Amino acid sequence: MKIKNVISELESFAALDYQEAYDNSGLITGDPEMECTGVLVSLDCTEGLINEAVDKNCNLIVSHHPLIFRAIHRITLENMTGRTIIAAIRAGVTVYAIHTNLDNILEGVNARIADKLGLFNREILSPKSNNLSVGSGLIGDLKIPMSAADLLKYLKQTFNIPVVKHSPIMEKSISRIALCGGSGSFLISNALQAKADFFITADIRYHEFFGAEGKMVVVDIGHFESEQFTVDLLHEVIVNKFRNFAVLKSGTITNPVNYYI
Repeated sequence: MKIKNVISELESFAALDYQEAYDNSGLITGDPEMECTGVLVSLDCTEGLINEAVDKNCNLIVSHHPLIFRAIHRITLENMTGRTIIAAIRAGVTVYAIHTNLDNILEGVNARIADKLGLFNREILSPKSNNLSVGSGLIGDLKIPMSAADLLKYLKQTFNIPVVKHSPIMEKSISRIALCGGSGSFLISNALQAKADFFITADIRYHEFFGAEGKMVVVDIGHFESEQFTVDLLHEVIVNKFRNFAVLKSGTITNPVNYYI
């Protein structure tokens, strides 16, 4: 089996056309015509991931976040991106990213968060054009309403979050939840319009918490923490198609954020 066969399956699940204009999903570096020796799935692609792929005899890394995100003008050993690219080329490891196109499908990144919360009646929070199954964020309902305090406690435990940041808690039962894995503050107004009680995302800035307008609770659970189950999703997508092939989940923790508690 060639690397391009794995890529084809990924793009059948989450088409590249669904990615945002600013994104860089797709083949980052490598030769898709090579025979695939194994796939290593990860959230990020770092030097450590290249070493892990080599150690595990995997010549394809499928990461959620692109190794090259913004334009680069030189590839040297002076920064992490350059070192990782050089290491990948030297080792013959192909790197592929499946980022906002995976975010923007109903069965993608946000579905894994919704699974952990047990949400039903799921819909895309901000659909693209007339396609209601493609777009940003997700909204759904809890089967059993919870208090805000209980839901925050559940999030902390389930997502293994040392610290949960949130706007003021409202004294009402929480049943309708909007969410967006990764940086989703741009959807706060959409969540309000959809009458969400809770909006769960990451990377919220100070003034953006005011956007809750006292009508819902805005919760920041951390970028890595919100997307950590994406590795499981990608693993399942590939394994379901290639059952007798080595598809491994990375054991390298790439989260660059640490907490002093």
